[in-house]
Amino acid sequence: MPQDLPTCVATRRAYDGKLVKVEVDTVRTPSGTEFDLEIVRHPGAAAIVPLLSQPDSPDPAVLLIEQYRYATGGAIWEVPAGVLEAGEDPADCARRELTEETGAVAGSVEHLTTIYTTPGFTDERIHVFLATDLTQREPSHEPDELIRVEPVPLARALEMIRDGEIADAKSVVALLYVAGYRLNL
Repeated sequence: MPQDLPTCVATRRAYDGKLVKVEVDTVRTPSGTEFDLEIVRHPGAAAIVPLLSQPDSPDPAVLLIEQYRYATGGAIWEVPAGVLEAGEDPADCARRELTEETGAVAGSVEHLTTIYTTPGFTDERIHVFLATDLTQREPSHEPDELIRVEPVPLARALEMIRDGEIADAKSVVALLYVAGYRLNL
Protein backbone atom coordinates (compact mmCIF):
# COMPACT_ATOMS: atom_id res chain seq x y z
CA MET A 1 0.00 0.00 0.00
CA PRO A 2 1.47 3.39 -0.92
CA GLN A 3 2.22 5.76 1.96
CA ASP A 4 0.63 8.75 0.25
CA LEU A 5 -3.10 8.16 0.10
CA PRO A 6 -5.93 10.37 -1.13
CA THR A 7 -7.34 12.78 1.46
CA CYS A 8 -10.81 14.23 1.90
CA VAL A 9 -10.83 18.00 1.39
CA ALA A 10 -14.59 18.61 1.62
CA THR A 11 -17.81 16.78 2.49
CA ARG A 12 -21.40 17.71 1.79
CA ARG A 13 -24.55 15.85 2.83
CA ALA A 14 -26.62 14.96 -0.26
CA TYR A 15 -29.34 12.96 1.50
CA ASP A 16 -30.36 12.35 5.11
CA GLY A 17 -32.75 9.40 5.35
CA LYS A 18 -34.22 7.26 8.10
CA LEU A 19 -31.68 4.46 7.56
CA VAL A 20 -28.85 5.86 5.44
CA LYS A 21 -27.15 9.13 4.71
CA VAL A 22 -25.43 9.96 1.44
CA GLU A 23 -22.37 12.19 1.50
CA VAL A 24 -20.31 13.51 -1.39
CA ASP A 25 -16.63 13.69 -0.45
CA THR A 26 -14.21 15.71 -2.54
CA VAL A 27 -11.00 13.72 -2.49
CA ARG A 28 -7.50 14.90 -3.45
CA THR A 29 -4.86 12.42 -4.65
CA PRO A 30 -1.18 12.88 -3.74
CA SER A 31 -0.64 14.26 -7.28
CA GLY A 32 -3.23 16.98 -6.65
CA THR A 33 -6.10 15.58 -8.74
CA GLU A 34 -9.52 16.10 -7.12
CA PHE A 35 -12.69 14.10 -7.66
CA ASP A 36 -16.01 13.46 -5.92
CA LEU A 37 -17.00 10.17 -4.30
CA GLU A 38 -20.56 9.38 -3.21
CA ILE A 39 -20.56 7.48 0.07
CA VAL A 40 -23.58 5.82 1.65
CA ARG A 41 -23.19 6.09 5.42
CA HIS A 42 -24.84 3.21 7.27
CA PRO A 43 -25.02 2.53 11.04
CA GLY A 44 -23.93 -1.10 10.61
CA ALA A 45 -25.74 -4.35 11.19
CA ALA A 46 -25.49 -7.81 12.69
CA ALA A 47 -26.37 -11.17 11.13
CA ILE A 48 -26.66 -14.50 12.89
CA VAL A 49 -26.61 -18.15 11.82
CA PRO A 50 -28.92 -20.04 14.19
CA LEU A 51 -28.00 -23.73 14.53
CA LEU A 52 -30.97 -25.81 15.63
CA SER A 53 -28.91 -28.94 16.22
CA GLN A 54 -25.59 -29.37 17.92
CA PRO A 55 -22.62 -28.12 15.86
CA ASP A 56 -21.02 -31.58 15.95
CA SER A 57 -24.03 -33.35 14.38
CA PRO A 58 -23.41 -34.69 10.83
CA ASP A 59 -25.68 -32.14 9.14
CA PRO A 60 -26.83 -29.50 11.61
CA ALA A 61 -30.05 -27.69 10.82
CA VAL A 62 -30.04 -23.91 10.45
CA LEU A 63 -32.98 -21.59 10.84
CA LEU A 64 -33.40 -19.51 7.68
CA ILE A 65 -35.92 -16.83 6.89
CA GLU A 66 -37.61 -16.12 3.60
CA GLN A 67 -38.27 -12.40 3.62
CA TYR A 68 -39.90 -10.05 1.15
CA ARG A 69 -37.42 -7.39 0.06
CA TYR A 70 -38.89 -4.56 -1.98
CA ALA A 71 -35.50 -3.68 -3.52
CA THR A 72 -35.14 -7.19 -4.99
CA GLY A 73 -38.69 -7.35 -6.25
CA GLY A 74 -39.62 -10.40 -4.20
CA ALA A 75 -38.79 -12.74 -1.36
CA ILE A 76 -35.24 -13.91 -0.71
CA TRP A 77 -33.68 -16.44 1.66
CA GLU A 78 -31.55 -14.99 4.45
CA VAL A 79 -30.10 -15.54 7.86
CA PRO A 80 -31.69 -13.29 10.51
CA ALA A 81 -30.13 -9.83 10.58
CA GLY A 82 -30.82 -6.24 11.40
CA VAL A 83 -29.50 -2.73 11.78
CA LEU A 84 -27.59 -1.67 14.88
CA GLU A 85 -29.36 0.81 17.10
CA ALA A 86 -27.31 3.80 18.30
CA GLY A 87 -24.66 2.56 20.74
CA GLU A 88 -25.86 -1.06 20.53
CA ASP A 89 -23.37 -3.88 20.88
CA PRO A 90 -23.39 -6.02 17.69
CA ALA A 91 -23.89 -9.26 19.68
CA ASP A 92 -26.94 -7.74 21.40
CA CYS A 93 -28.30 -6.70 17.99
CA ALA A 94 -27.78 -10.22 16.65
CA ARG A 95 -29.62 -11.74 19.63
CA ARG A 96 -32.46 -9.21 19.31
CA GLU A 97 -32.92 -9.80 15.58
CA LEU A 98 -32.80 -13.58 16.01
CA THR A 99 -35.64 -13.45 18.53
CA GLU A 100 -37.70 -10.83 16.67
CA GLU A 101 -37.46 -12.57 13.29
CA THR A 102 -37.56 -16.26 14.28
CA GLY A 103 -38.69 -16.41 17.91
CA ALA A 104 -35.50 -18.28 18.82
CA VAL A 105 -33.46 -17.29 21.86
CA ALA A 106 -29.76 -18.19 21.79
CA GLY A 107 -28.08 -19.74 24.80
CA SER A 108 -24.72 -19.01 23.19
CA VAL A 109 -23.61 -16.44 20.61
CA GLU A 110 -20.15 -16.50 19.02
CA HIS A 111 -18.69 -13.75 16.83
CA LEU A 112 -17.44 -15.19 13.54
CA THR A 113 -16.31 -12.28 11.36
CA THR A 114 -17.12 -8.74 10.29
CA ILE A 115 -17.58 -7.84 6.63
CA TYR A 116 -17.92 -4.72 4.51
CA THR A 117 -20.97 -5.21 2.31
CA THR A 118 -20.01 -3.04 -0.67
CA PRO A 119 -16.86 -1.02 0.09
CA GLY A 120 -16.92 0.74 -3.27
CA PHE A 121 -19.71 3.06 -2.12
CA THR A 122 -20.76 2.38 1.49
CA ASP A 123 -19.17 2.12 4.92
CA GLU A 124 -21.73 -0.51 6.03
CA ARG A 125 -20.23 -3.32 8.10
CA ILE A 126 -22.09 -6.43 9.16
CA HIS A 127 -20.97 -8.37 12.21
CA VAL A 128 -21.63 -12.10 11.70
CA PHE A 129 -22.44 -14.43 14.60
CA LEU A 130 -23.25 -18.09 15.27
CA ALA A 131 -26.12 -18.93 17.64
CA THR A 132 -26.40 -22.28 19.43
CA ASP A 133 -28.43 -23.76 22.30
CA LEU A 134 -31.68 -22.31 20.97
CA THR A 135 -35.03 -22.23 22.71
CA GLN A 136 -38.15 -21.30 20.79
CA ARG A 137 -40.62 -18.49 21.48
CA GLU A 138 -42.99 -16.54 19.28
CA PRO A 139 -41.39 -14.13 16.80
CA SER A 140 -42.30 -10.44 16.99
CA HIS A 141 -41.95 -9.17 13.45
CA GLU A 142 -41.89 -5.45 12.70
CA PRO A 143 -45.01 -4.22 10.85
CA ASP A 144 -43.05 -3.91 7.58
CA GLU A 145 -41.51 -7.41 7.80
CA LEU A 146 -43.02 -10.22 5.74
CA ILE A 147 -41.10 -13.26 6.99
CA ARG A 148 -41.45 -17.03 6.83
CA VAL A 149 -39.15 -19.09 9.09
CA GLU A 150 -37.83 -22.43 7.81
CA PRO A 151 -35.45 -24.95 9.39
CA VAL A 152 -33.05 -26.24 6.71
CA PRO A 153 -30.23 -28.79 6.94
CA LEU A 154 -26.91 -26.97 6.42
CA ALA A 155 -26.08 -29.21 3.45
CA ARG A 156 -29.32 -28.06 1.80
CA ALA A 157 -28.52 -24.40 2.57
CA LEU A 158 -25.15 -24.86 0.85
CA GLU A 159 -26.95 -26.35 -2.17
CA MET A 160 -29.26 -23.33 -2.14
CA ILE A 161 -26.19 -21.07 -2.33
CA ARG A 162 -24.73 -23.13 -5.17
CA ASP A 163 -28.03 -23.06 -7.07
CA GLY A 164 -28.58 -19.32 -6.58
CA GLU A 165 -31.59 -19.73 -4.26
CA ILE A 166 -29.64 -17.94 -1.54
CA ALA A 167 -28.12 -14.87 -3.20
CA ASP A 168 -28.07 -12.45 -0.26
CA ALA A 169 -24.37 -11.65 0.27
CA LYS A 170 -24.38 -11.55 4.08
CA SER A 171 -26.20 -14.89 4.20
CA VAL A 172 -23.85 -16.51 1.69
CA VAL A 173 -20.81 -15.33 3.66
CA ALA A 174 -22.32 -16.34 7.01
CA LEU A 175 -23.37 -19.85 5.92
CA LEU A 176 -20.13 -20.56 4.05
CA TYR A 177 -18.12 -19.29 7.01
CA VAL A 178 -19.97 -21.59 9.41
CA ALA A 179 -19.61 -24.58 7.08
CA GLY A 180 -15.99 -24.00 6.14
CA TYR A 181 -14.33 -22.51 9.17
CA ARG A 182 -16.47 -23.30 12.21
CA LEU A 183 -17.76 -26.77 11.35
CA ASN A 184 -15.08 -27.77 8.82
CA LEU A 185 -17.54 -29.43 6.44
